[in-house]
Amino acid sequence: MTTILVTGGTGTLGRLVAERLRAGGHDVRVLSRRAQPYAVDLREGGAGLDAAVAGAATIVHCASSPRGGDEKAAANLIAAARRAEVGHLVYISIVGVDRVPLGYYKSKLAVEKLVEESGLGWTVLRTTQFHDLPVQLFETLSRSPVLPLPAGVSDQPIEVAEVADRLAELAAGAPAGRVPDMGGPEVRTLESLARAYLKATGRRRPTLNLPLPGRTCRAFREGGHLTPERAVGKGTFEEYLGRRFGGGSAG
Repeated sequence: MTTILVTGGTGTLGRLVAERLRAGGHDVRVLSRRAQPYAVDLREGGAGLDAAVAGAATIVHCASSPRGGDEKAAANLIAAARRAEVGHLVYISIVGVDRVPLGYYKSKLAVEKLVEESGLGWTVLRTTQFHDLPVQLFETLSRSPVLPLPAGVSDQPIEVAEVADRLAELAAGAPAGRVPDMGGPEVRTLESLARAYLKATGRRRPTLNLPLPGRTCRAFREGGHLTPERAVGKGTFEEYLGRRFGGGSAG
């Protein structure tokens, strides 16, 4: 039985990864800021982090925040992993972190570099965004009578459970370096995804495509965050919407 530490193990992805690893017979430790007995803020490190890492053969690093601090958190985790002589560090990243000049993407790319240069055995998996991200966007934008969308932008959302399956598989194996990306099954325009969301939630909103300036928006329009050649996901956006909203009864 292998001891595996999952950071961010109470989050959307980390929780599923932990479940799959336990089902596979592994001894799983869940680290998050509030989950006992390994309640640790990775940005601060300290003795609690050393205790969480001690004896772990593998770490799956799912903890992340668009509000900042990922690089500091990763540096503290890597230092603790070195002290504990952890054999394998698995990191989940995002397709396009090297092509889209968004601040959060730059931070994820910097963490990738820290992992690669850590001296530990490592594996990095990049995936496209999960289905819930465009839903979060549409929920915010649909508060107005018109749903505004960045013109010319597409997305390739993927089912988070499929990513969890892959991460658990990688964590149970040997360090593999940068593995092939995972993308959702379809590249869809944001307008197409928004219309599916409106239908599923029973809302009626006209959509308005707005051309947005800037290098980041241009990179999104050019598809820097997409991987159509790696459309390996199976679960569709409509299937996700059906599970979440149950057929458009919101009104």
